[in-house]
Amino acid sequence: MRSLSEDFAAGLFAAQSTPCLSLYQPTHRSHPPKRQDPIRFRNLVASLEEEVGKSHSKRETEELLAPFHKLAADEQFWNHTRDGLAALAAPGFFRVYLLQRSVPERVVVADSFHTKPLLRILQSADRYQILGLTRERVRLFEGNRDSVDEIELAPNVPGTITDALGEEHTEPYHGVFTYGTGPGGTGMHHGSGARTDDLDMDTERFFRVVDRTVLEGHSRPSGLPLLIAALPEYHKLFREVSQNPHLMAVGLEVDPGHLSAEELNDRAWKVVLPQYLARLASLVERFEAARAHGKGTGDVAEAGRAAVECRIRTLLVDADQVVPGRLDADTGGLELTGASGVDDLLDDIGELVLSKGGEVVVVPSGQMPTKTGVAAEYFYAT
Repeated sequence: MRSLSEDFAAGLFAAQSTPCLSLYQPTHRSHPPKRQDPIRFRNLVASLEEEVGKSHSKRETEELLAPFHKLAADEQFWNHTRDGLAALAAPGFFRVYLLQRSVPERVVVADSFHTKPLLRILQSADRYQILGLTRERVRLFEGNRDSVDEIELAPNVPGTITDALGEEHTEPYHGVFTYGTGPGGTGMHHGSGARTDDLDMDTERFFRVVDRTVLEGHSRPSGLPLLIAALPEYHKLFREVSQNPHLMAVGLEVDPGHLSAEELNDRAWKVVLPQYLARLASLVERFEAARAHGKGTGDVAEAGRAAVECRIRTLLVDADQVVPGRLDADTGGLELTGASGVDDLLDDIGELVLSKGGEVVVVPSGQMPTKTGVAAEYFYAT
């Protein structure tokens, strides 16, 4: 399954033919509520089919909905859901993402994908990744304060030392061999195998490949903090060879294969939490200083105009607040509806800031420096 961060960074959501179909659904990790997920999905697909059928032929509608129907019948898929589901389709295009946060149930048929729920997840400040490392294997996990899940390695990342080095590496020898005899004819056993220096050299080569490819395939596209989870003897060597600026100074001295998902998340979040809080405090402090010098605002209307004018350097968005309405991306004008079931004005502003090259961070309400739902830091004073 493709990575949401990877696809978003590649601009796939903005480069599709129309119509664009978006389906969002909260899902469950365990029974009994899990049993209802495929039923609710089929109901949402029926709603999509009805909407598409209003403007497209029966044949076109069937072609667009075929991957949704196939997914609905995939029992294996429904046995491994997480907290939310996003399914996006267009002519010749279909993507499904398992989400670590619940999303409101919704279907949209439009000229572009409805990606705001995905942006909220991608820009949340509490996300992190874990590199599970042994001498012979690599695993990657992604988590937030609530959960952690193993994710598929990018195509360029080797899963094993053989993938990285081919057959040109030293196989460790785990048995014993005998040579000579001791007193009374007793055999002398030495638990030795391949030369230690050869093994160490292979391990270093392997770690260099892992570091480079994880940076290229995961850390750079996502920008997430990276923890090492490995036995103590591997931490020093990996840090010596690593060039990854996202690598955290503190890691987990354990093989993640020995922990449940809950245990791994609990240990990882204790490590990530101080950095997470420090980052939020720094962002808030920077905003307050900017606002004091005419380089920031907590006013939604002003933030909307600044977003259109490409003046926002960093935008903090309240994770829990919704302002029903729309932003005119050409004029910066706001349409405040006060009604539920419509787009979120805060997400409109955030989406525009991202498209203009600014930074957007979704922040819990308790850490927001304003009550309006936005805190915008400008590039320059107005």
